[in-house]
Amino acid sequence: MNLVRFVVAGRKVGVLQVAFRLRDRGDLSPAERATVSVIGHWLDDNLPKPAKFTRKRNDSHRRPRAISWFKDTAHEHIAKIRELAVLVEARGIAVETILTERPGYIVYEDEFQVAAEPFADTGA
Repeated sequence: MNLVRFVVAGRKVGVLQVAFRLRDRGDLSPAERATVSVIGHWLDDNLPKPAKFTRKRNDSHRRPRAISWFKDTAHEHIAKIRELAVLVEARGIAVETILTERPGYIVYEDEFQVAAEPFADTGA
């Protein structure tokens, strides 16, 4: 199974984070802000929240290391993120799609996604 991640090219920051930052800074039109909010609420309602973002129990106080990846079977979720990618790209920010079968050490998994601490060569 391939895993999919949408990131800002060169920075490896997730497109969802970038869309929220643009919205919060006031860099989007009212219609674009509404789109980001609607998609954000849809994801809140339709995507489980990972229970952990680190492999070690005592690392909970440290910065989370895991990166979220969509399973290639999460078609609806991926379509929503692609909508955000189009919006971000319209602002002149390049978005890259990363595919992998090796995301790293998986610390969380559900029907739609995995969260994994990346291997050194994962490129995430």
